[in-house]
Amino acid sequence: MSFTATVPWPTLKRSLVAILRGIGPDEAEAAVSTLIEAGFEAIEIPLNSPDAFRSIALAAKLGTPAHYIGAGTVLDVASVDRLAEAGGRLLVSPNVDASVLRRAGEHGMVTMPGVFTPTEAFQALAAGASALKFFPASVLGPAGVAAIRAVLPRDREVGVVGGVSEHDFEAFSKVGVRTFGLGSSLYKPGMTVTEIRSRADAAVLLYDRVFGLG
Repeated sequence: MSFTATVPWPTLKRSLVAILRGIGPDEAEAAVSTLIEAGFEAIEIPLNSPDAFRSIALAAKLGTPAHYIGAGTVLDVASVDRLAEAGGRLLVSPNVDASVLRRAGEHGMVTMPGVFTPTEAFQALAAGASALKFFPASVLGPAGVAAIRAVLPRDREVGVVGGVSEHDFEAFSKVGVRTFGLGSSLYKPGMTVTEIRSRADAAVLLYDRVFGLG
């Protein structure tokens, strides 16, 4: 059986998604600018952050067509529409909701729903997901992800999120993973721009080393 993504996962130099959980509008522009300068092309602001849609609208204006800025923790269709109004191009969710994925596809968004089992993974693919987010990846580990990937279409992008940092790049790369969502290892509310840049640079440096990027 073949599965077609409504919107394909984009070709990124570094398939890293920065997760800015808890960020507010007063911090969003500086943090997002810093991450873009460091080399991040995908940035997610979870909707359980304060005034998240305003932060996304501010952040979306900073990107180029090569950047994918949007929301995480998207749980309903109304939020998909609000995300589109804010200029978001990336939708990440902790679960598989076919109605959410369909609406996101109608808006031309790249989607990455959270999955933990083969059943959830195939439900997400059937709903047109751009990529799969194995979450929490720290629980599955490389061996668990590899076991599930063995039954999935080989051309579908698989990312790992939840309890992972740049120090996990090498282990997951050995089972074919190249997409990582970095949350608390990259950003926590109240961090200075200098701290964010330092962590972002460390992640980019290690990603480039593991994946042989110049």
